[in-house]
Amino acid sequence: MKVLWLCNIMLPAYAIAHDLDYSVREGWLTGCLNRIISQKEPDFQLGICFPASGEITTSSEVIQGVTYYGFNEDLDHPEKYDGTIENRFHAILDDFNPDVVHIFGAEFPHSLAMLRAFGNPEKALLGIQGICSEIAKAYMAGIPEEVQNTATFRDRLKEDSLIQQREKYLARAEHEREAIMLTGNITGRTDFDREKTNEINPEANYYFMNETMRPCFYKGKWEEKNVVPHSIFLSQGDYPLKGFHFVLEAMPKLLERYPDAHLYVAGNNIIGKGKSKYPYFVRASAYGKYIKKLISKNKLKKRVTMLGSLSDEEMKQQFLESSVFVCPSVVENSPNSVGEAMLLGVPTVAARVGGIPTLITENKDGLLFESGNVDEMVNAISSIWDEPVISAVISDNARQHARKTHDADANYNRLVEIYREINKRSKA
Repeated sequence: MKVLWLCNIMLPAYAIAHDLDYSVREGWLTGCLNRIISQKEPDFQLGICFPASGEITTSSEVIQGVTYYGFNEDLDHPEKYDGTIENRFHAILDDFNPDVVHIFGAEFPHSLAMLRAFGNPEKALLGIQGICSEIAKAYMAGIPEEVQNTATFRDRLKEDSLIQQREKYLARAEHEREAIMLTGNITGRTDFDREKTNEINPEANYYFMNETMRPCFYKGKWEEKNVVPHSIFLSQGDYPLKGFHFVLEAMPKLLERYPDAHLYVAGNNIIGKGKSKYPYFVRASAYGKYIKKLISKNKLKKRVTMLGSLSDEEMKQQFLESSVFVCPSVVENSPNSVGEAMLLGVPTVAARVGGIPTLITENKDGLLFESGNVDEMVNAISSIWDEPVISAVISDNARQHARKTHDADANYNRLVEIYREINKRSKA
């Protein structure tokens, strides 16, 4: 059986072979790749397509029995469709002749290009990550209209105001919708993505398959004695959808009860210089200025720490040092940050949106609140901090649940099972 993967990043295996930089965002693909290379599936032939530059974009290369193909794509503008990629995919498909094409992520223009070029829905498997149409609907996350309509120097220069960001998601949603229509098989992991994809293409076969997290999160255990008291961790907060502003609205109420409360935020630093060589007024976004205003208004300057981008090990350490992890997003499918927190046993408080209720059994291995309801969020966080027994029970339950959900061996076996079923059905 020949399976062709279409990925949105270069996998470490190829990057390491060529001494190139690579992303640590993925983990489970490398785990699957290592299993295939180690010949656990001797009848398995794998090809991998990925965005690249240089000679690989017109040729192929075999490394440890895996055939790699690169293609050119404008990664800075994922809302723009480039039909010339189809030509490259035609050449790749003719060369590799796959039995199954597995596309990771429906929202990328290259996903639609591959499905158009392939033209075999019964042999195509489309993996769902987010749902762009739902992201576009909820994108502004209740921020004031005047902020929504603001465009800073940076926003105008990059053509990336909040309104333009939402428009880009609407464009991506159209590509995603067509991609879902063009596939015969879908893999997802929440009731949310199953419902939304079924609304678009009820004829597609839906295969439930959980994700595997990055390897380092399977080691280590959260313990209350090792945390910074009353510390909150957010894994991301650089655009409205992620709900950073809701937590900033909750902080004054938390500080009334817990004067030492502190908020730590990973990811792009949207309120300061960070690692950029440009002054803040040049790189400030409208949402960043709004966040900065909220921090000033609520006198939170000494209560908020922007951590910047973290490696997987640094993220893990921050999880283990935090007394609670909060996911305040207004829409999510299955955020990896929630899975990673649960694997470590970090008490988690999250908005009751999208696929999160599929990941978290409410009041058993996490606490949920109504999206945007600051008082409910404050009460949930307070429950974790006030009752050590509750936090300990939630921690243990979360670890047990997540180790089943994100079991690497079970998820790999499920993936191979899906490939075999698609291959068998398409031949029949």
